[in-house]
Amino acid sequence: MTAPSAAPAQGWRALAERLPPVSSIGPFIALLVACVFFSSFESKRFLTGQNFSVIAQQVMVVGVVAIGQTLVILTGGIDLACGMIMGLGSIVMAKFAVELGVDPYAAIACGLLVTMFSGWLNGVLITFIRLPPFIVTLGTLNIAFAVTQIYSKAQTVSDLPDPLLFFGETFHLGSTAITYGTVLMLVLYLIFWLVLRETAVGKHIYAVGNNSEAARLMGISTRRVLIGVYTMAGLLYGIAGLLGAARNGAADPQLGQTDNLDSITAVVLGGTSLFGGRGMIMGSLIGALIVGVFRNGLALMGVASVYQTLITGILVILAVATDRLTRRGA
Repeated sequence: MTAPSAAPAQGWRALAERLPPVSSIGPFIALLVACVFFSSFESKRFLTGQNFSVIAQQVMVVGVVAIGQTLVILTGGIDLACGMIMGLGSIVMAKFAVELGVDPYAAIACGLLVTMFSGWLNGVLITFIRLPPFIVTLGTLNIAFAVTQIYSKAQTVSDLPDPLLFFGETFHLGSTAITYGTVLMLVLYLIFWLVLRETAVGKHIYAVGNNSEAARLMGISTRRVLIGVYTMAGLLYGIAGLLGAARNGAADPQLGQTDNLDSITAVVLGGTSLFGGRGMIMGSLIGALIVGVFRNGLALMGVASVYQTLITGILVILAVATDRLTRRGA
C-alpha cells in the first residue's frame, strides 16, 4: 500500500516531467524578467516601440553570427574566429565595390565566398587533421585579423554603394522605424529553426554533437557534416558583415573584434549546451536579446559600461553552471 505522503510527491514528479526542460523555457523567462525589471525603473523610455527597435538593431549583427556559432556548438565545437571572419568579409565587399569598381552585388558575393572559404578551411583542418576546434579557430582568428588589417591598411572604407547599405535602411510599422536588417535576422532564424527541426541535416548535426563515433557507426558522414556546418557558419558571418557595414554606413576593419565572445554568450544564454548535441536555434535569438536588453536597460539607468560587461559575465557563468548541473542530473 502506497503511503499517503507519497501521492503528492508522485504528482509533482509527474507534473515536472510534463513541463518543458529548463534549457528551453529558462532563457525566455530570463528575458521576460529583465524586461519587467527595467520597465519598472525606466518605463517611459524602455517600454517604447522605438527603444525595442533600437535593441533589435543593436543585436542584429551578433544575432546572425550567433546562428553560425550555434550550428558549430551543436556539433561539439567552438568558433573563436567568427568575428574576424565577419570583419574580413565586410572589408572585401566594401573594397571590391568602392575601390575596384566591381558591381556591388558581385562584391557582396565575393565577400561571402571569402567567409565561406574561411569556414570551410576551419572544417577541413578540424576533420582531416583532427585539430581541436579551439586551436584551429584561434589560429584563423589571428590570420583573419592580420589579413583584414593588411588589406584595408587599417582604414575604414566609406562611400558604400546603396546595395551594401540597404539592410541599414528602415521602414515604419506604425510610428516605429524597423531596419531591413532586423527582418533579415528574423527570417534567417526561422529558416535554420526549420532546418534543424524538420530535416535530416538537422538531425545529423544533433547526432554528431551527441556522439560523433556513434553517428559515424550509424552511417552518418561526420566529416561532411562538420565541414558543411563550418562552411555554412562562414556564410552567416559574411551576411553579418554585410549587416554591420549597412548599420555603420561604412566597412570598419575593427568590426567583429568582440563578436566571437558576444555570440558565444548569446548561444550559452539561449540554452545551447557547450558540450554539444543539445539546444535550440531560437534560444540563441533570445540569448542575444537578453544581452541587448540588459545593456540597453542599464544604459538608460546610467550604469557605466564596465558594469554592463560584469553583469553579462555573471549571466554566462550562471547559464553554463545550469547546463552542467542539468546534464549531471540527466
